[in-house]
Amino acid sequence: MRRRAPLYFLGWQPRRPESHSPAGAAGQLWIGGDLQVNRIGLGTTEFTSARGSVSADPASLRALLRRAVELGVNHIDCADVYGSGLVDGLCERFIYDALYPYPPDLIIATKAGQVRNAARSPLQTLDGRPEHLRSACEASLKRLKLEQIALYYMHQPDPKVPYEDSIGELGKLQMEGKIRHIGVSNVSAEQFATARSLVSVAAVQNRYNILAKQADNILATCEREHIAFIPFSPLGGRSAATLNEGDARLAGLKALAEEKHVELAQIVLAWLLARSPAIVLIPGTTRIEHLEADIAAGKVRLTKAEIERIDRLG
Repeated sequence: MRRRAPLYFLGWQPRRPESHSPAGAAGQLWIGGDLQVNRIGLGTTEFTSARGSVSADPASLRALLRRAVELGVNHIDCADVYGSGLVDGLCERFIYDALYPYPPDLIIATKAGQVRNAARSPLQTLDGRPEHLRSACEASLKRLKLEQIALYYMHQPDPKVPYEDSIGELGKLQMEGKIRHIGVSNVSAEQFATARSLVSVAAVQNRYNILAKQADNILATCEREHIAFIPFSPLGGRSAATLNEGDARLAGLKALAEEKHVELAQIVLAWLLARSPAIVLIPGTTRIEHLEADIAAGKVRLTKAEIERIDRLG
């Protein structure tokens, strides 16, 4: 009988109460069995405004990336459409400019399958054609100056292209050594199952936060099968108004935050970390003070009673 690999190799590592870096205070997780990341990383989608323009001064974004690494962030999530509708891969260029040569433990995840064009409407379209995914991957490799992308996502299923064809092309890129691990994003449970029938899926990135739990079934599968679940929009916005204006549940969250003398955003992130050992966070921001607060959420400990109190909010 084949012996089962230890859980830490398959994906889980016991939560560590402290770590040598602030970003490691919430513990670590293995993605795909060989990529160890701290459970709080950095997302870069907020580097782009709703209209596809760069949302902050490029120099400040590069400074933020460097500060993230100083704080122990070793997992940065980006995509080829983040940064601008006029310049391909601008976010990837920021990462290269700020951090190359990269720290040896830094995992850069990126994506393909969306196309952004500021000159046309709609601003964002989908392109899941195998030839587009291949050219996008090769372009990301060049921009990031990498020989292999550690974690590469199919950004979003394209209804005009069979999902099997899109995922199949990622499988070919993996076999060629251009990507190490495959991730999927914005998927239904059926699409997730389809992808898993074709390739080994190391990570899922779906919208999920304390007020939006539609992906609970996918999260359950990830936890059971030792696949990383990486929620995007983990905060849904930094303020009560942007989290969900007028939602009565926010009053309860704000009350708990005040009692614990922490920020509302830190309660939201702490709840996600406690929600499942499969979860790795990539909160996004363009401000260093928010970055530092997000990372400090790794030290916020919720008691069982506090978690139950949050869950009762609905």
